[in-house]
Amino acid sequence: MCGVIGYTGHRDCAELLIDGLSSLEYRGYDSAGIAVFAENEVEIVKACGRLDNLREKLLEVGAPSGCCGIGHTRWATHGCPSDLNSHPHSGGRVTLVHNGIIENYAKLRKALEAKGRVFLSETDTEIAANLIDYYYQGDPLEALREAISRIRGSYAFGVIFSDRPGEIYAVRRDSPLIAARANGESFIASDIPAILKYTKSYYLMDENEIAVLTKDGISFFTQDGDLVEKPLMEASWDVSAAEKGGYSHFMLKEIYEQPRALRDTLSSRISDGKVVLEGLGEGYFKGVPRVRIVACGTAMHAGLVGKHVIEHLAGIPVTVDIASEFRYADYLLDKEELVIIISQSGETADTLAALRLAKSHGNRVLAAVNVVGSSIAREADHVIYTHAGPEISVASTKAYSVQLAAMYLIAVQLASENDKLSSNEIAELCTQLLALPKAVEETFTCQKECQRLASVYQNAHSLFYIGRGLDNFASMEGSLKLKEISYVHSESYAAGELKHGTISLIEENTPVVAILTQKKLMEKTASNVKEVKARGARVLAICRQDAEVDSADDIIRLPEISDLFAPSLAVIPLQLFAFYMALLRGLDVDKPRNLAKSVTVE
Repeated sequence: MCGVIGYTGHRDCAELLIDGLSSLEYRGYDSAGIAVFAENEVEIVKACGRLDNLREKLLEVGAPSGCCGIGHTRWATHGCPSDLNSHPHSGGRVTLVHNGIIENYAKLRKALEAKGRVFLSETDTEIAANLIDYYYQGDPLEALREAISRIRGSYAFGVIFSDRPGEIYAVRRDSPLIAARANGESFIASDIPAILKYTKSYYLMDENEIAVLTKDGISFFTQDGDLVEKPLMEASWDVSAAEKGGYSHFMLKEIYEQPRALRDTLSSRISDGKVVLEGLGEGYFKGVPRVRIVACGTAMHAGLVGKHVIEHLAGIPVTVDIASEFRYADYLLDKEELVIIISQSGETADTLAALRLAKSHGNRVLAAVNVVGSSIAREADHVIYTHAGPEISVASTKAYSVQLAAMYLIAVQLASENDKLSSNEIAELCTQLLALPKAVEETFTCQKECQRLASVYQNAHSLFYIGRGLDNFASMEGSLKLKEISYVHSESYAAGELKHGTISLIEENTPVVAILTQKKLMEKTASNVKEVKARGARVLAICRQDAEVDSADDIIRLPEISDLFAPSLAVIPLQLFAFYMALLRGLDVDKPRNLAKSVTVE
């Protein structure tokens, strides 16, 4: 949530800052702004709404000219979206941008007001600018150290001092921030896509570490003032991976990238009929008595699939917790329980907090993460990277598919190391997993039908998704996708629960999406389809080739695959249907309202 960019070098930077912010739009925002060192002052231009509004304002007032500046896309937390509340904010000689939440802002504001400070906005960020300025006596590092020692909460600050032209200072706690280098240029950014046009070389900033950027280089200091030597990282993504590549939308591109992402995630981890998870060591899963999966949103839906597959293959009990609830509940795990954390960004605030809680109690933590070097990846005991590549659309598609793949791999390995399956059974599962990318490719034949069905259902006010077992978890993800991007109300229910209340909402032409991929549950769900049809519902069935659902109004049949891995196929028409529903309703598919790609605040 929020995007931070900073640049110092030899280029006129206003357009560069805007360009960097456009690469961070997927993080979600409601306003934007930049601050640039001009001739004798720091010039700030900001605007509520989309980046186009900021571009128009820059045309009206004239873009500030200078080679050092900071920029920001804001997601409102303290104070409504407005020009006044937009970043950057200033306090005396300090101008800054901020991602995060200052929890003790009210106390700090009161103390600063008592010292004569006047605030113009409702934001916690303006308080940070004034706090740093209050402690600034000519030494930026000392001012930052004093200020952050008094701030409670999360932050990624990009800071400039009016009397230090050409310098940017940066510090982070619980919010992502990288620093990057090119020839005669230095950058800070919330995420890698913002800097890919200029460099692939970057540094990962640690907690409470302060970076000092000039055009000649970057220096890092601990909060105590000690100089830090850091390894230079190299991004594996190229700039084309963060572009649409001929597709109309990032979401559509990312849907069609799923076979490639699955191959990258699966193929290197299956060899000679066995699963090989790098870095875990032989016997990592041996004797695990229970598993706890913790995640949010789409990642949690992948975790629910993981629970079912692990319990089925390995016979080990699994609990799935929503990260935002897990951290506030009574901690009832014993130390032998393996905790699995799932996150695309590796920066999800609630999930990161859950990881830290589990580690503080002595539990082993295994993370399934897409972004290399992210906070969760660095703090977990072990990591399985899901090789989705950059996912720009806010609605997750390919990241979900590779999270499922990670769950399948873990389940097979748990079964193998705990002697629950024979070597032949393990080899057969590995063969089926390697066939999964091709099966997903074959599922894309439903694209035109999904587009047609979206035109049929586009005026619906509410939809219901139903399924049993793994199909229930797939229906949850389908319902979430529709809500996220089409703004159509939808709910997902276990099909057997309809009769316990929800069926009272079914009336003439109520749309119901039924998923039937599980052979042993197919007849039961087919009976539920007949129940809703008898009450006037219009039913779309997404099902196996041999499913008998003639009572459905519309049917999409999936390629043959093992029931265990069927969620990976069922999700394709669900994603495409949601995409075309949003498109036909004239909505911003890649950047739906009120949502952020990386939820880095609690």
